[in-house]
Amino acid sequence: MLSLLFGLGKKKRTLEDTVLLIQQGDKELQNQLIEQYKPFVAKTVSSVCKRYINENDDEFSIGLIAFNDAIEKYSTDKGSSLFAFAELVIKRKVIDYIRKEVRHPYTVNFELQEHEEGEFSQSKIESDLSIDEYTKLIEQEHRREEIAYFQHCLKDFKLTFAEIVEQSPKHFDARQNAILVATKLVEDDELREFLFQKRQLPVKQLEAKVAVSRKTIERNRKYIIAMAIIMSGEFVYLKEYIKGVLHS
Repeated sequence: MLSLLFGLGKKKRTLEDTVLLIQQGDKELQNQLIEQYKPFVAKTVSSVCKRYINENDDEFSIGLIAFNDAIEKYSTDKGSSLFAFAELVIKRKVIDYIRKEVRHPYTVNFELQEHEEGEFSQSKIESDLSIDEYTKLIEQEHRREEIAYFQHCLKDFKLTFAEIVEQSPKHFDARQNAILVATKLVEDDELREFLFQKRQLPVKQLEAKVAVSRKTIERNRKYIIAMAIIMSGEFVYLKEYIKGVLHS
């Protein structure tokens, strides 16, 4: 009776709790979660393929494997919900699968044409061009998905992509310094945990670890948070941008 009156009953397990139990080896719970969210997987895969996908399609199987990977790799340190993270992983895996499938049918024809004619035929060149164009479109889709996912992660910190662009350091060396501060932050388990749990930059603790003034850290706070989110998450293309800045 008291439990009904004061809500003292058993606390409902959160999705994050469920994922943690799965990562600790609960295979039965893992199978239950995958079964429960098959509609989510099908919807996500369908959005990539631009057609209805059911459980008999190869693309659905790829999506299911990707969802399982997302469950096993998910961490609150990635700065997003499980579903946002899983959506990115599923879309990326399905896009890669489609790209490979597009390339594969031409392989035998190319080999025959080269063998019979002694050189690549015009049709092969045209096919090569069409595949390259398709690959570029796929890469553009990857980037769009990453940026959309990044924007979702920024919302948890009450930030927007436009803010980060507007407030990014104007000078190249200032951007490098801000990225180095973000690197120190991500490499320190305690500071990284503070960032993703409190949704705040641990300015005082960072100041003691980097050769940058508190004023500079405060001024570049939003940019440093954004770089830390990228470094901690599944951002293939955005991480390349960071490498480009650091190694220039």
